[in-house]
This record gives sequence, structure tokens and C-alpha cells, in this order.
Amino acid sequence: MDVFNVAVKFFQDGGVFMYVILVVFALGAAIAIERYLYLTIAKKTNRSTWDKLTPLLKSNNLQQAMALASRSKSEIGKIMAYGLSRLQVTKKRDDIEIAMEEGLMEVIPRLEKRTHYLATFANIATLLGLLGTIIGLIQAFTAVANANPADKADLLSASISVAMNTTAFGLIAAIPLLLMFTVLQTKTTEIVDSMEMATVKFLNSITEQSKQAARSAD
Repeated sequence: MDVFNVAVKFFQDGGVFMYVILVVFALGAAIAIERYLYLTIAKKTNRSTWDKLTPLLKSNNLQQAMALASRSKSEIGKIMAYGLSRLQVTKKRDDIEIAMEEGLMEVIPRLEKRTHYLATFANIATLLGLLGTIIGLIQAFTAVANANPADKADLLSASISVAMNTTAFGLIAAIPLLLMFTVLQTKTTEIVDSMEMATVKFLNSITEQSKQAARSAD
């Protein structure tokens, strides 16, 4: 209980800015949890969809692949649907690649959605902590100016100690938010890289099949 009481006193001594920083941290934490779950599910569904599409593409069963990609709610499914749809119109690799890049441009913003707020909230928490400390110091010096000269040193020391609480709490909130921001960015990059790799594999598979069809025709 001693640790709990110390934490409560630390929070209460910081003043109103402590509550504002807490709200900022809570918002950032909520976004981080939501994004982490979304990206984890997205990675899993992408892998599952790609594992189902791979044998269909290798066997040149494009109709079933198109049906599967169209039904899929995964990001990789949407990208493959763009490519397979364009493949029905043209066999040119460049045209298919452009169509799949269009699909990438559509799904990437959904993966990156709200993540950038974490860095913003971390900066806001830090700045609020500094602002709270500055306002606390102004109030402390104002109070000391009218205090008994014998008590000024002790009063100023106590007031500064309390004022610094907001800076400390701002940093306590900002550091985890920045760490979560980095983790989510890394996770997003991994998913985007895997989708780009799947796109290249799809294009290579289509190109190889076209070459084999040309050889067979000869």
C-alpha cells in the first residue's frame, strides 16, 4: 500500500495538468491497443489468404483464385483481386502491376490509420508536463514573495518539488506512447513488405505461366 499511497500523493500534488496528461495517455493507449489487435489480425488473415491462393495460382486456376480473392476481407485478398481482375483484360505485366499498386495504395492507409497520433500524443504529454511545471513554478515564486523570509527556502523547495511532478508524469506517459508507436510502425512495415513480396510472386507466377503457354504454342 505504501507504493500506492506514494503514487496517489504524487498524482494529486501535480495539480490539474496531471489529469490532462492522464487523458492524453489513455487516448493513446486505447489507439495503441486497437491498432495492435487490428494489425495482428490483418497479418494472420493475410497469411491465411495467401496460403489458399498460392496453390490456385500455381495450378493456373485463376477463376477460383479470383472468387477467393473477391470474397476475402484481407488486404492481400483485395490486392490480388485487383491483379486478377486486370489479368482477365490483359496479359501485360506492367498493366497488372499498376492495378495491384492501386490496390496497395487503397489498403496501406487502413493499416497506418491513427498510428501517427501516438507520436503526437507523446509530444503533447511532454509539453503539458513542462507547461504544468512552469505554471507551478510561477505560482511557487508568487507565494514565496509574500512569505516569511525565514520560511522562504523551505517553501520554495517544497513548491518546486511539487511543480516538477507534471514534467515527470509527462515523460512517464510519453515514453510508453513512443515505444508503442515504434512497435506499431514496425508491425505495419512488416505487413506492407509481405504484401509487396506477394505481389512480386504473383507477377512472377503469371509471367512464367505466360512463357510456358507461349512455348507450348510453338
